[in-house]
Amino acid sequence: MRTGNRRRRTAAVAVVAGILALTGTAPAAPTTAMAAVTTDGAGPRQGDILDALHSLPGLRVIEERPAADPEYRFFVLGLRQPVDHARPSAGTFEQRLTLLHRSADRPTVLFTTGYDLPLSPRRTEPTVLLDGNQIGVEHRFFGTSRPTTEDWSRLTVRQAADDHHRVVRLFKQLYRGTWISTGGSKGGMTSVYHRRFHPDDVDGTVAYSAPNNVDDRDDSAYLRFLETVGTASCREAIATAQRQALLRRDEMVARYEAWAASTGDTFRIVGSADKAFETAVRRAPLMFWQNRGASACATVPAPDASTDELYAWLETTSVLPVYADQVAQDYIPYFYQLGTQLGYLTVPTAHLKGLLRYPDATEPRNFVPRDIPLRFDHRAMPDIDRWVRQKGSRLLFVDGAQDPAVAEPFRLGRGTVDSRRYLAPGADHHTTIAALAPGDRAEATAMLLRWAGERRGLS
Repeated sequence: MRTGNRRRRTAAVAVVAGILALTGTAPAAPTTAMAAVTTDGAGPRQGDILDALHSLPGLRVIEERPAADPEYRFFVLGLRQPVDHARPSAGTFEQRLTLLHRSADRPTVLFTTGYDLPLSPRRTEPTVLLDGNQIGVEHRFFGTSRPTTEDWSRLTVRQAADDHHRVVRLFKQLYRGTWISTGGSKGGMTSVYHRRFHPDDVDGTVAYSAPNNVDDRDDSAYLRFLETVGTASCREAIATAQRQALLRRDEMVARYEAWAASTGDTFRIVGSADKAFETAVRRAPLMFWQNRGASACATVPAPDASTDELYAWLETTSVLPVYADQVAQDYIPYFYQLGTQLGYLTVPTAHLKGLLRYPDATEPRNFVPRDIPLRFDHRAMPDIDRWVRQKGSRLLFVDGAQDPAVAEPFRLGRGTVDSRRYLAPGADHHTTIAALAPGDRAEATAMLLRWAGERRGLS
């Protein structure tokens, strides 16, 4: 992959914000693989964990990479999974995994990405807090985890939950201690969906910045949020920048097209540079508050700013390469999920009246080729929401107070047990437990340690 392409893919992750020989059943849990792994806190003897990984059915060790931390070993893995868990005979695909191995007697964190999987030994916050092992899972149909024949009807929250279930069942042969699942944004959503269908797979879940779009026909919560977040002066500055960008549409689109030509990119998926540009302008407030926040209000261009300055701000805020084909093609599965089960939000446009050309510019259909059918299932998200409120347990939701993605958050109900939702003050889509107010941070950390069976004191 060329360097420019890699940068565009990295930028896209910030925008699309938003994550198992095969018989069709999870393997039994023999003791032989476990015996190969030492439980010495200093880590396994050279070769022991590798031997154990080779013994797991359906798992392929692709390579071992440097782990940065000498107490860990880092592996890139491939796991043979059914395309359809309800019909194992329908074929298989290889799902990409990563493993950060600390010690077999430490807790294990299941990291659901919701997207493709970074092949780097980065520990999630729960992994750091628990000093544990970590298994990362690439979401089906993303990255290299794609069936040879893409039957898009198999890209559902249930099929992905079953993928994660098989991962847990398989690796519990090696890691028999406590398990915690975690993920951020769509990865956080994915971790909750996994619990809905397999509630006892793990001992607790930490979901960061996870939207809960229960009714895709009602976007009023998102509209209210975007119309009240931050200060009135900052919101008006963003609105003015949007209007100025559309008033200078011809010059701005010409620059966009010139950039695409210089990089060999095209706009076949969205339809044109003009439509892609309008989509980026519409989404600017959402992306601003999600990824930049109040501290960036001073960077919003003034009404008399040069076109150079305005274009640079839009490129940084909405990440213009995302709407061109080289990045957009990698996120067709994301928009497919939005258009079939997850749903998507509406952004305010009243202040842009008379300047818009494409009423459906932000609809998921625009990012999914027309030969792929989209039929929305209005039952999927209400089902997840009911489970959280009526039967959910050991769920920790960590959200940023200024993140529009969680204008519709997961809410706890009378039936929810041993769970909490925390808001990090002033935080955006990239929040953490560490960003919580001191009292909340201590409570959330204590909850996680308790779920994981840790008795260590808090600093």
